[in-house]
Parts: sequence; structure tokens; C-alpha cells
Amino acid sequence: MKKKIAILGSTGSIGKTTFNIFKKNKNDFEIILLTTNRNVKILLKQAYFFNVKNLIITDKKKFLEIKKKLSKEKIKVYNNFDDLNKIFKNKIDYTMSSISGLNGLIPTMRIIRFTKNIAIANKESIICAWNLIKAELVKRKTNFIPVDSEHFSIWSVIDRIPKYKIDKITITASGGPFLNFPLNKFNKISIKSALKHPNWSMGKKISIDSATMMNKVFEVIEAKNIFDLDYKQLSILIHPKSYVHTIVKFNNGLTKILVHDTNMKIPIFNSIYMNENKNLISNKLDLKVLNNLCFDIIDKKRFPAVKILELLPRQISLFETILVTINDILVNKFLNNEIKFNDISKYLIKFANNKEYLKFKKMMPKNIDHIIELSKIVSLDINSKVYKV
Repeated sequence: MKKKIAILGSTGSIGKTTFNIFKKNKNDFEIILLTTNRNVKILLKQAYFFNVKNLIITDKKKFLEIKKKLSKEKIKVYNNFDDLNKIFKNKIDYTMSSISGLNGLIPTMRIIRFTKNIAIANKESIICAWNLIKAELVKRKTNFIPVDSEHFSIWSVIDRIPKYKIDKITITASGGPFLNFPLNKFNKISIKSALKHPNWSMGKKISIDSATMMNKVFEVIEAKNIFDLDYKQLSILIHPKSYVHTIVKFNNGLTKILVHDTNMKIPIFNSIYMNENKNLISNKLDLKVLNNLCFDIIDKKRFPAVKILELLPRQISLFETILVTINDILVNKFLNNEIKFNDISKYLIKFANNKEYLKFKKMMPKNIDHIIELSKIVSLDINSKVYKV
């Protein structure tokens, strides 16, 4: 029997990688739902290939355009995620939630009740709303799989081992395109050079986060939430080759290291085919890299964004929503040529230390609307305070 599948954000980087895995194993799957914001050209290609009957297009103009175009076809087109109950009558087997940004919060939360397994690649759901997501997972008896390469690696290594047996979990960071770039030239970094990640092919937003190292700050928060750890159990090491994805040291003296190619296909494939006898063709063990792993500590002068870790509260709070929102705005302003590259970290640290924002460290998210409303308020505030260079 074919597995029933949904991909939220099927036209983004993670969504396309997921779709291509299904495409190569077409006889194993029936895709029930695909979604996008505006990239309808790719969405329709995907839909026709798998004969998908349900599409969600969140951009109003594109939705009306495609709804009219498909009016004589047996494809139902919806404009938002309020209609999930019209699409799913029974639980499907697997959902990939890969809508980027805070826009992915509501879709992630709402689809949990309709799926047996959910792979969440939407960082913001895990960072800002993990307490709400986790409660919904338990309530709906839905299995969660992390698919970010670091978190999937940790998940694979610890395999339900209780946290008191874990001494330290290390997440690796490549250092991005500016690991050895002269510090006195950071104010001249171009958008083009910031997007050139040496190891990974990613979207613009995550590429900039990798260049500032803010993505590692977010990954530490994710790991703390997912695995119910203390921040003192987590650390980051620079590893330019991106071959080792996690190092886990246990209290019994053992340390486990997980390696795989710099390819998101590997964690996604394994999240789909858990406990199944299915092989993925990958590269042979790279002995040259293993003999030259080259780990190093983070230079905070080069990557000042990691200082944000010192501000984080022990328990999940609304402060994380504020951090995500501030970072989103600053990255967007850099990509629009409104601020310089090194302004991202400078402004981020400045605003994160604002007394008006620090008070939210003691407030836990009550619901998704709580998070989204706060993000809107912070967006207006930050946009009024950051000016063009």
C-alpha cells in the first residue's frame, strides 16, 4: 500500500529535496497535498507528476490565478490552512513541514492532527513554539522527526537515551564563507559573497544566517527544546568540512560521532524510511576528511552573533520569538542592500539587550496567535529603528 504524503512548502529548498526523493520512489507514495506561497510554476509541475488533487497557495493573487486555470480539472485549490479538514478524512502517513519563517507556525500546528508522522524543518516552530507543538504531538499521538542535519544526527545517536546520561552534545559549524575573511573588510561584504556557502546549497535566508553564525544559535535552541537539555550540555565547534554533524559525549566515558555527506537528502530520506529496508546511494567514507577533521572554537570577534546564547532563558519563552523576528528583519534589510553585513550582528545584539525585550524571557508562549502578534509588534518597532546605510 502506498504511503499517503503531504509536503508543506514543496517548492522551497527542503520541499524540493523531499519531493525528489518521492519522485525517485514514485511507486511507494501517494501525495495528497502540496503547498506554496507564490511559486506556482514548480507547484503545478509537482502536482501533475504525482497527480496531486489538493493544493494550497497562500498568496491571494496566485491562488485566484491558479484556481481559475484549474477550474475544469479535478484539482482542488485552497488559499489557506483552515481547509485542512476538507482535505484529510483520515490520518496520512507522513508530512514534511518545510515552510520557512514564522509563516510556517500555523501550518505546522494545524497539520499535526492529520498525520501519523511529521518531519519539521521549520526552525521557527521548534524555537518559538515547542511547548505548544509538543503538547499537540502528544495529544494527537503524532510521531515527530527532526530533519535539520544536526538534529537528525543527534536524534540518531542518542536514540531515546535519558538526558542525565548525556554529558555534552556538540553541534558543528562550517564557519560559512567568511571563516578566514579579513575582519577589517567585513563592512565591505557583498550580498553575492555572503550567499556563497562553501559546503551547502541553501536558500538566501539560511545562507546569510550561516554566514553570521546565527543559524547555530538557533540550532542550539532547537536542540535544547527537542531533546529537553540544559544549555550547559550543548556546545558549538567550527568544522569547515561539514562532515561531522554531531559529537555526543556520554557520562559513561563513550563519545559517539556521526558523519554524513553535506546533503540534506540523507536526513530527509531516513526520516521517510525509518525502520525500513531501503537503501540510499551515497559517497564512500571519506578518509581524507576523517584524517583532517580540523575542529576549532568559535571566534566571537568574527561571529559576534553567538553572544546571543548568553542571553537565553533556561525555559522556552517569548524572548525567542523576539530574536527570530529581529534577525529576520535584519537579514531581509541586508538582502535589500539597506544595511551592511556586519550591521546584522551589531543591531541584533543591541536590540536583544533592550530592557523592553528582556522582560519577555519570563513569559511562556500561550498559543500561536500570542507568538504571531508579538512578532508583528517587534517588526514594527525594529523597522522604525533601523535606517538605511
